[in-house]
Amino acid sequence: MINISLCRLTRTRRGGGNFMKKIICSNQVINWLCSHQTTSQTTSASLFSILGDSMIIRKGIRDSSSCRLAYAGFMGARCYNSMQTGEQILSEEEEEDDNNGDSDFEKTKVMDYPGGKTTYTIEMNFIPGSFEERVKCYRVLDEDGYPISSNMLEHMSEELALKVYSGMVTLNTMDKFFYEAQRQGRLSFYLTSFGEEAINLASAAALSFDDIVLAQYREPGVLLWRGFTLQEFANQCFGNNMGHGKGRQMPIHYGSKNLNYITISSPLATQLPQAVGMAYSLKMDKKDSCVVAFFGDGTTSEGDFHAALNFAAVMDAPVVFICRNNGWAISTQVTEQFRSDGIVVKGQAYGITSIRVDGNDAFALYNVVRRAREAAINEQRPILIEAMTYRVSHHSTSDDSTKYRSKDEIEHWNTVQSPITRLRKCIERKGWWSDKEEFTLRLKTKKQVRNAIDEAEKEEKPLLRDLFTDVYNELPSNLMEQETLLRETIQRHPKDFPRDIPL
Repeated sequence: MINISLCRLTRTRRGGGNFMKKIICSNQVINWLCSHQTTSQTTSASLFSILGDSMIIRKGIRDSSSCRLAYAGFMGARCYNSMQTGEQILSEEEEEDDNNGDSDFEKTKVMDYPGGKTTYTIEMNFIPGSFEERVKCYRVLDEDGYPISSNMLEHMSEELALKVYSGMVTLNTMDKFFYEAQRQGRLSFYLTSFGEEAINLASAAALSFDDIVLAQYREPGVLLWRGFTLQEFANQCFGNNMGHGKGRQMPIHYGSKNLNYITISSPLATQLPQAVGMAYSLKMDKKDSCVVAFFGDGTTSEGDFHAALNFAAVMDAPVVFICRNNGWAISTQVTEQFRSDGIVVKGQAYGITSIRVDGNDAFALYNVVRRAREAAINEQRPILIEAMTYRVSHHSTSDDSTKYRSKDEIEHWNTVQSPITRLRKCIERKGWWSDKEEFTLRLKTKKQVRNAIDEAEKEEKPLLRDLFTDVYNELPSNLMEQETLLRETIQRHPKDFPRDIPL
């Protein structure tokens, strides 16, 4: 039996309810319903006889169709004051159904695939390759050394800030003298950290000496902070008998077991999977420390970078990745390396918490690395830091960067954007530093670096036999044969070999 003033189909599937609303709101049906409003014996068959020949309009399309009697079972009753009001409300409900249809569908339809749980949608949307707004860069100090916010310097004390600044000046001075020594023919190779001193010292200050560091080759400041002396730097670069590598490594390939600084390896990205493995071992041993891996933007173009990030994310390894995005991989700009928004978004793609920081801001770097270390250890998970900076120097003594970038650009970053100048302005303004202290520091550091170079040159070179030792407990036969062959070759061609190497 039907005894209603107006009928409305409840929504059972997308489009179906709206389709029936159009039928019920037709003038012919409404007139019939009104005339039978008070009749108790009205049957659904009577309504069907009227609907059978009606022209049904659905979303602007005229379609001749008969209404099945079964539809009456899906109807619900609702009364309206007038036919005009009823049509208006039904029209609004139809629009609401269209707007909410997708979200209802997406919320209720979930499938747990072996590859991951997902919700469905009827909209075909491709994820954009990039977003209009780039990831913002965290900073504390502006270019003139003024704090952007008054409460952002709370983590670094006066004593710590002065130690960081002194380390930055010392690193810069060492680079200048060692670079000139190479140009004079006293060293075979050298590579500086000009423009990236803050990344070296501020990050080192935020770490514990128990944290294991795997550097690339532009982070000697971390070793300097941990106690590696200027003399030790000089001994390694000159390859003398006092150097930890005994001349078996290229200059600037430092390392120290005592200071938890793994010896540097030239090939890019090889240290990253190793860092994850070491971090996972700390996790298994429940150590209260983490692993920190440094690398440049060029390293992110290597496969080992991607393997390491995925490895770290899946294993929840307590490792902090610190990328020095200085804009250049030797002569290759970042725009020729990748299309993504720098490095920070690559971490997110692998499920790693990531942040972008001003790499020329010592305070910002200290805050970020300190927080990242805490998260890596306390939450046992990896963190990625992208430090935005600029490589003021040539890539190495084998490079001339003026061939691919202007001298004006280099000078701008060496002066206006200098991390050393920015920090000095800040500590001077706070009354922590003066011109007199600056003069004393630079004079003392220059003298120490000169003395270290002079002493390193005086030291004897390692014995020829040391080229084959310190790998095996007992020298294997193949290495013994190589040593014999080398000695015979030197005797036949003595002029082709350095005379200062003890045989």
